[in-house]
Amino acid sequence: MKSLRMIENWPVPHAAAAVVRGSDGAVLGTHGPQQHLFPLASVTKLLTSYAALVALEEGVFELDDPAGPPGSTVRHLLAHTSGLGFDENRVFAEPGNRRLYSNAGFDVLALTLAEAAGIAFHQYAAEAVFEPLGMRDTVINTASKSPAGAGGLSTVADLARFAAELQSPKLLDPSTVRRATREVAFPGTSGVLPGYGHRRPNDWGLGFEIRDGKSQHWTGTANSPETFGHFGQSGTFLWVDPQAGVACVALTDQDFGPWSVDAWPQLSDAVLAELAQLDS
Repeated sequence: MKSLRMIENWPVPHAAAAVVRGSDGAVLGTHGPQQHLFPLASVTKLLTSYAALVALEEGVFELDDPAGPPGSTVRHLLAHTSGLGFDENRVFAEPGNRRLYSNAGFDVLALTLAEAAGIAFHQYAAEAVFEPLGMRDTVINTASKSPAGAGGLSTVADLARFAAELQSPKLLDPSTVRRATREVAFPGTSGVLPGYGHRRPNDWGLGFEIRDGKSQHWTGTANSPETFGHFGQSGTFLWVDPQAGVACVALTDQDFGPWSVDAWPQLSDAVLAELAQLDS
C-alpha cells in the first residue's frame, strides 16, 4: 500500500506499519522493519485486556468481582472507572463516576488475574494470547514501572496477528470481543483522553478506547465512530475500524507529541482512502 510510505517522512528513528483486513486477516500492506522490537507503551493495555477477556471466559474471575479500591470491580478496572489515579494506587473518585485513565488500575487488574489464576500475569498473557496467535516476539516487561499498563514489547508482524484476531476472533467468542470493543462501559462517563484533553463523554469499552464522536482524535477523520483501539506514549497505535473492515498498526520509537497529532490522522485517512479506491 502506497499510503504506508508516509511513515518515511515521520521524524522518528524507526517506524513500521501494517494494514490487516478483517474478513480473512490478510495483511494488505506493510512498510518498515516488521520484526523490529518496539516498546508499546499503552498499546500494552490491548494485550492485557485480551488476556483478561480470556480469563473471563475461562472462569478465572468475573467482570463484577471486587478488584481495586472499595466498590471497584474487574469491569471498573478495564473501563478506567475504578477511581485510581494515572500512575498512583490512590483513589481520586468513586468507582463509576469518572473516566480516570489509569496505568495503576491495569496493574491492579493484572495482579487480580494472577492471584485468581495462580500464575504470574506475564506468563498467563503469553500462554493465553501470545503463543496461540504466534506472537513470538511479544513480551510483557516485568521490570517496567507499569508492566500491565505500559510494559509491552512487540513487533508490527506480531501486532498484525493480534489485529487479525480482534477482527475475526479465534481465542474468544466473537460476542465477548464485541462487548469489549463495541459496547460503551459506563455510558456517559466523562474524563481526559490522554494527550487530547477532556472529553464528554469519554467512551471506552473493556480496555479498548471507542472513538464515537471524539474530535480531535488520534485516528483519522475518515475513521468511523465504531473504530476502537489504543495509542501509546512511545509513538505507537493500533486501531480497528469495523465499518471499513480493516485494522492499522504503526509502531515507532519516538514519543507521542505534536508530530504524531499531525501524522497519525493523516496516515489513517490515507490508508482508508487508498482502500476505498482499491475497492471501487
